[in-house]
Amino acid sequence: MQAETTTAATASEKLARIEQSLSSVIRGKPEAVRLALVCLLARGHLLIEDVPGVGKTTLGHALARSMDSDFQRVQFTSDMLPSDLLGVTIFSATREQFDFKPGPVFANVLLADEINRTTPKTQSALLEAMNEGQVSMEGRSYPLPQPFLVIATQNPLEYHGTFPLPEAQLDRFLLRIEMGYPDADAEREILKMNGDRPAPEEIVPVVSSEDVIELQRQAAQVRVHDDVIDYTLAITRATREHPHLTLGVSPRGSLALHRAAQALALTEGVDYVTPHHVKTLAPAVYAHRLTADRRFGADVGVNERTKQILSEILQSVPAPL
Repeated sequence: MQAETTTAATASEKLARIEQSLSSVIRGKPEAVRLALVCLLARGHLLIEDVPGVGKTTLGHALARSMDSDFQRVQFTSDMLPSDLLGVTIFSATREQFDFKPGPVFANVLLADEINRTTPKTQSALLEAMNEGQVSMEGRSYPLPQPFLVIATQNPLEYHGTFPLPEAQLDRFLLRIEMGYPDADAEREILKMNGDRPAPEEIVPVVSSEDVIELQRQAAQVRVHDDVIDYTLAITRATREHPHLTLGVSPRGSLALHRAAQALALTEGVDYVTPHHVKTLAPAVYAHRLTADRRFGADVGVNERTKQILSEILQSVPAPL
């Protein structure tokens, strides 16, 4: 018991340092910062959808800097090719052999900026990397560095020049979050600083990549009672049986919520998952995995429809005591 307490304390200290580091750059967004950490600890990938100018790119860059990791930022455009992301095989005349030149995906943190501005073909190039942690080219597989995290940003689908992410691509993202506007006090502070806040590249690393891998291991060991597992599965089944949903949550989605809840518990300094952890994370983990009937909520956007249905499900499924 003493060893477990010490481990939890060490994890809490490291996570507190990361949160403090991120908060020095991202003002007034504690929930977004916490969810980004949850995604990292759960070995997942993060999709941030919001309007321009609310700190999406800054959050990704700051997170990479805080854990002293290799960072690559790629601006996705309509003419981008898969090879621009994954790399290319080039023939070396001097050595008479083909050499693989890795693309920007070979980094600990890949910031895929405005991912929905590129074509589905290039979007799909990330599928293997996000799911298997490797890239296959010319019959060979190349492992990606660990930890590996994709942070993708996208503008709302109503914006011009965007391509909706395919369902298979969305399912690879552990969480989809929105940054939202800062509250009045935070925005006032931003204006008073007149832009004189630390830039992401000025952040001093507070943990190492090895620390992050250890934190991920600890998150996977957080205890989950059978009653909590049954609660997660009950929510999942409800999405598959709901009359206004044409696509429910897959087993991959259930596992994603399970892992995310373990990670959230670790960020709170506890070694067990509660129903509250599951219920808190369900919207960020499940909403983008659902497809609503077009006849439901025709007066609201696609995202709002699934959020409304998921809110109803979470209210109707009883949580264990």
